[in-house]
Amino acid sequence: MVVFAGQGDARRSMELLWGPRVVAPRTGPGPKPGLSVEAIVAAAIDIADAEGMAALSMRSVGERLGRTAMALYTYVPGKTELVDLMYDRTLGELPSSFPSDGGWRPAALGLADALWDLHLRHPWLLQVSPARPVLGPGEFHVQETLLSVLAATGLPLARVRWVVSALFNVVRGSVQAAAESRQAARETGLSEEDWWGARSALLGELVPDLPARFPTVARLGPSVEASEEPYLEREARLSFEAGVELLLDGVEAAIVKASGPR
Repeated sequence: MVVFAGQGDARRSMELLWGPRVVAPRTGPGPKPGLSVEAIVAAAIDIADAEGMAALSMRSVGERLGRTAMALYTYVPGKTELVDLMYDRTLGELPSSFPSDGGWRPAALGLADALWDLHLRHPWLLQVSPARPVLGPGEFHVQETLLSVLAATGLPLARVRWVVSALFNVVRGSVQAAAESRQAARETGLSEEDWWGARSALLGELVPDLPARFPTVARLGPSVEASEEPYLEREARLSFEAGVELLLDGVEAAIVKASGPR
C-alpha cells in the first residue's frame, strides 16, 4: 500500500503544516470543545503505529478521541491532509544535531542510526511515498539536518545533496525489510522461525541437489550466526550497516580526490 502525500487542498494543508496547531472550537452547535489539530494528529499516529495505514480513517481517529468523524472536519479537512500532518510531525522527531567531536563520519553514522530508529518506530512512514513532498517544517528539518551533517565533509553542497539522497535511500530500503519482517509475523500469526523451519525442511527433501545447483548461495548458510533476533530483521540491519559504511567510504574517497594530489 503506497500513500501519496500532498494530495489534499494545497492551501489548507500548507496552512495546517505551518500555522498554529490549535484551532478555536465553534461556540454554537457543533463539535464538543477540547479537540485540536495536534490531538487529532497524535491519535492518527497512534493508530498507524499500532495497526498500519490501512486502519487509518477519520472515523477510526474520531473513535479513539471519543468523537464522531464529522467532529474532526472542523480542524482537519480530510484524511489526505491528515496524512500530510502525520508524516511531517513524525519526521520532526529526528534529532537536530549529532556529536561531531570525532569529525563528520561519526556524526553521519549517528544520523543514519537515528533515521533507522525513526522509521522502525513508525513503519507506516515507509508507505508514504516521497514522490510528493509535504513541504512542511518536519520535512525541512530532516533535510536541514542531513545537509548540515554531511556538509561538514567539505564537499560542494551540490554533491552533498546527492549523498543525502543516497544515505536516505539506503536507510529506507534496509529498514523496510526489517519493518515487513515484523509485520509478516503480526499479520500471519506465524513467527519467522516457524515459517523458515517448515519450508527449509521441505526444500531439503524436495531439492536435495540444491547446494550443487546453487553453490555460492549454499555457502551463505554456514556463515549465518545463531541469534534471537529474527533472521530477516537481522539481515536488514546488517545490510543497513554495511550499506552506510560503504557509502561513507565512498564519500571519504571523494574528499581525498577533491583535495587533489599531495
